[in-house]
Amino acid sequence: MATSRFPSNAGSVVRSLPAQDLKKLLHLVRNAKSIEIKVSVPMAAHQRTVLGMGIDPVEAQPRHVYFFDTADHALNRAGIIVRARRIQGGTADTVVKVRPVDPAGIDAELKRSDAFKVEVDAMPDGKFVCSASYKGEATGEEVLEVTNGTQTIRSLFSKEQRAFYDAHAPKDIPMNSLLIQGPILTLRAKHRPKEFKRGVTVELWLWQDGKHILELSTKSVPAEAFQAGVEFREYLEKQGVDLGTKQETKTRTAMDKFKAKAKRKPRRRAARKQSSLPAAPAALEQQPQ
Repeated sequence: MATSRFPSNAGSVVRSLPAQDLKKLLHLVRNAKSIEIKVSVPMAAHQRTVLGMGIDPVEAQPRHVYFFDTADHALNRAGIIVRARRIQGGTADTVVKVRPVDPAGIDAELKRSDAFKVEVDAMPDGKFVCSASYKGEATGEEVLEVTNGTQTIRSLFSKEQRAFYDAHAPKDIPMNSLLIQGPILTLRAKHRPKEFKRGVTVELWLWQDGKHILELSTKSVPAEAFQAGVEFREYLEKQGVDLGTKQETKTRTAMDKFKAKAKRKPRRRAARKQSSLPAAPAALEQQPQ
């Protein structure tokens, strides 16, 4: 991606990053498949933001999100996320995600798979991370069978996803030994504002203790990443969104909640199935969760 393709006001954005971080970001953007720019909104401003942006909450799609990890979240510490989502209408999806990764080192054949995605997540506080994820499809009933303990966790994922897990997860953590954590109720909506030419995804994650996270995000191809970032920032600022507030991420908050819950109540287990896994790769960079 040539510097000449940056928007004229992108300089103020990239100059805020240390030279080493900027070099790393440019490398990731050049080699990723897509860029997702994420912003979390302070809780006190959730209702005002949704109403001000003209988002129709009635059109939001409810989901139940489940994570699979060890009791001490060894997978999360190793940069591995294993997740399933039940979606309104009886469908579901699954993902095995690894982060951080160097996209330049990923096998080209793997990148060509429609189910495989290499994406850079960026936030307004300057944090960014590149992840590689293998997605799969399932039914809501299949997810319930796993969470009820009548089917193994490994049965929920495709052959390709299981191979991806086996290649990256710590060798002493078989997939079927993971604990089921969740569900978390989420609401997701697509928004097409007149003032912003790109689509905006709106996600609200709700916990039983009253905590909730509202995340606004937009995606772009790598060649338009900095342009999209500037335009998204300008749009959100016009909507009164405070971009200087501390950013909260969904996965990190979820893991913190699971830890707190573990001190009060044991989690459920799915059926166990032993397997031998290779060692995880070394981390490439610090990352947001």
